[in-house]
Amino acid sequence: MNSMMQQTTGEQLLSSPASLRQLLPVSPALQQQISQQRQAIRQVVSGQNQRLLVVVGPCSVHDSRSTLDYARRLQQLQQRLPELLLVMRVYIEKPRTCLGWKGLVNDPLRDGSQQLDLGLEVSRRLMLDVAALGLPVATEALNPHLAPYFDDLVSWYALGARTTESQTHREMAACLPGALGFKNGTDGGIDVAVNAIKASSQPQFMTRINDQGRLVQQQVSGNPFGHLVLRGGHDGPNYQSEHLLAASQALQLAGLNPRVMIDASHANCGKVAERQAEVLTDIGQQLQQGHPILGVMLESFLVTGQQSLTADEGVYGQSMTDPCLGWEATAESLQQLAVAVRMAAQKTETA
Repeated sequence: MNSMMQQTTGEQLLSSPASLRQLLPVSPALQQQISQQRQAIRQVVSGQNQRLLVVVGPCSVHDSRSTLDYARRLQQLQQRLPELLLVMRVYIEKPRTCLGWKGLVNDPLRDGSQQLDLGLEVSRRLMLDVAALGLPVATEALNPHLAPYFDDLVSWYALGARTTESQTHREMAACLPGALGFKNGTDGGIDVAVNAIKASSQPQFMTRINDQGRLVQQQVSGNPFGHLVLRGGHDGPNYQSEHLLAASQALQLAGLNPRVMIDASHANCGKVAERQAEVLTDIGQQLQQGHPILGVMLESFLVTGQQSLTADEGVYGQSMTDPCLGWEATAESLQQLAVAVRMAAQKTETA
C-alpha cells in the first residue's frame, strides 16, 4: 500500500436532514414568518425597500445561553429602529486559515471531540430559538453538505472571501433560499465576487445532498439576489467612498446589482473590534450623500473583545473567535445609523 496514502480511523453515520427536521420541526407560523423575512430582505437588496440591512451578531456562536440573551436584546432594539432591518448572525461554522476550532456545528463541546451529530442538533435548535424570537437568521454557507440541515431556517447567507471563488460554493449558492452576500477576495479585489454573483444567478445543474441524505443531481434556476460585500483586504480597508463608488460602477458595468453591503469588521477595522463603530459612522455619512449602500455587517456580542477557546463557559457573552464589539457600543452605533438612514430618506423626498 502506498505509504503516502492517508488512512481513515473510523466513520460515523449522521442523521439525515429530514430526520433532524422531524426532530426539530418548523411550525407553519414560523415558516410563514421566515418566508416574509426572506422577502423583506430581497426587497432591501433590490432597492424596493428603503430600510438598511444590518447583519449583526457574534463572529461565531459558541454558547446557546449567551447567544439567546443577545438575540432578545437585538429583537428589542429592532422595535426601536424601524429604519433598519436587523438580521441575527448565527454563524455555526468557522472557516480557518490553517487549523483551529471549526465552529459549534463541528465541535459543540469545544473539546476536540468533533461530535458533529450533536452539533447539528444543537445548531438547529439554536437557529429555531432565534427565529422564534422574531429575528431573521443569517449564517455563512461553508460546508455544502451541511446546508440542507438548516436551509429552512436561514434568511440571509454569506459566502466568505476564501469560498467565493469556489465553483462548488457558487453552485450551492444558486439553490440557497435566502439572499446572498459575496465577500471580496482577501486581496481586496472584487473580480472574484463579481464572477460569483454572475455564476450563482444563472440556471444550472448541480449535485447536492437531499433531505434523505442522498447525493442527487438537481437543476436549479439560480439565485438573483446575490450582492457584493466589501470587507477590506491585505492592503487595508475598502469601505471609503472612492472604493465603494468604484465597486458600484464595476457591478453596474457587469449588469449586476450596483448596491453594496459593507462589512465593518475584518480588514475594514484592522481586526480591532472597537473600530467598527468608526466604520459605521463613515457609512452613515455616505448614506446621507446618497451612496448605493444596501446594508452593513458587524461582529458584535455582549462583551467587547475576545477570549481563548475553552470547553468551559469562560467570560459570559464574549467571543471565542474574532474580537467583537460590545452590546452597548453596538446599540449606540445602530441608533446613530438609523438616524442617518432617516435623514438620507428625508433628503431623497425633498430632492
